[in-house]
Amino acid sequence: MRLNDIKDNPGARKNRVRIGRGIGSGVGKTGGRGGKGQTARTGVAIGGFEGGQMPLHRRLPKRGFKSINRKNWNEINVGALQQAIDEGKLKAGQSVDVTALVDAGILRRPKDGLRLLGSGEIKAKLALTVNHATASAKAAIEKAGGSISVIEVKVLEADEIKRKKSAAKKAGTGKQPAGAKSEE
Repeated sequence: MRLNDIKDNPGARKNRVRIGRGIGSGVGKTGGRGGKGQTARTGVAIGGFEGGQMPLHRRLPKRGFKSINRKNWNEINVGALQQAIDEGKLKAGQSVDVTALVDAGILRRPKDGLRLLGSGEIKAKLALTVNHATASAKAAIEKAGGSISVIEVKVLEADEIKRKKSAAKKAGTGKQPAGAKSEE
């Protein structure tokens, strides 16, 4: 087989239909656009318009919430760390964080940080620095003799008071936490 022998499957490549080129073409006159009016024109932006009836996208209820400040984490299982050690990408006993994993080629980019998940087994001792770790991942790392340090997120005092206030309100106690000012 040679490069000049390579061909597409029969019927894989078709010429585009040239519309509006006379009666004999089968797509002449209106050019497949039907009659007159808005939809016969270019740049129609009707979208969900249903002739004045309330459109479907407005009839259905809104669901869920998507935070604009949401973090995009790298997630990695302890089993994947062990596999990287077995392949020689990481060394047992070394300290591992997001940049070390990116440098080793295990992750593509650092994103907003690293979440450690507990699927799989790990036998090597590692010192990990992560943004979040599941309980099973912590247990697996500590069982292998390693250590995990979780990067603490700085929370402003005002935000913490606001969080406690809303938690108290949800609980229905009505009591305000210490340090919160009453709104009277």
